[in-house]
Amino acid sequence: MKFEEIKKLHQKKYREEYGHFLVEGEHLVLELEKAARHHPAWQASQLFITEAHQHRKSSFETTVLSDKQMAQLSDTESPQGIMALVPVAAWEALQHEGREKSKAVYLYEVQDPGNLGSILRTLAWFGGFRCVLSTNSVDPLNSKVIRASMGAIFHVPITQDIGMEELEGQFQHIACMEMSGASLKTADFLQSDCLVFGNEARGIPSELRACLPATSFSIPGGGAIESLNLAAAVAMSIYELARNSCGGRTGSP
Repeated sequence: MKFEEIKKLHQKKYREEYGHFLVEGEHLVLELEKAARHHPAWQASQLFITEAHQHRKSSFETTVLSDKQMAQLSDTESPQGIMALVPVAAWEALQHEGREKSKAVYLYEVQDPGNLGSILRTLAWFGGFRCVLSTNSVDPLNSKVIRASMGAIFHVPITQDIGMEELEGQFQHIACMEMSGASLKTADFLQSDCLVFGNEARGIPSELRACLPATSFSIPGGGAIESLNLAAAVAMSIYELARNSCGGRTGSP
């Protein structure tokens, strides 16, 4: 790709047009390299570094850029001097492989990139879940999502543009996470294979909820505030499932 084209990849329409997205920072590049050891499709990524990182070894094709060029590609105030150009096709290959995962978290019109990134990080930590997004959700390849995911974007399968009405045919035990419902500690919740969460501000539209064959559950609390942050609610729900299942990973992060 031409340098001028790469500069445009912070916009969704150009990610779709050119078929690539950017990953910035040492930690995210390390996670990408880790993923490439298990999924060869990621090996098609290209690495851009400044002279300060020129002795860094990588299996990716590597290009040294000037500090000025790196700053032009970066969307952060203090570029770290390391960035990867990743083909969308490699990311799509992960999504195809992930369809076999039996459990999912469904997010209805999630808008906050930080929330989505944090949720992906939670799913990567516990494992065994894929993320399903409704239409009108934030783009998972948004740079803010990628940063907040801390590399989980390379490990958690994501299915996009799925209508809530499609869940019934894919899952047997759908749990709708709402303000009023049975406690997560009930035995029925532990049978859930799909957890449904609404939009940060509006929740789930009543007309859609009425047509969804799901059981309502809520997270018990003291009631001092109106609601939980979406990412926090997902983390608590996934933890409750994990700690009651054999082999759930509940150690220190």
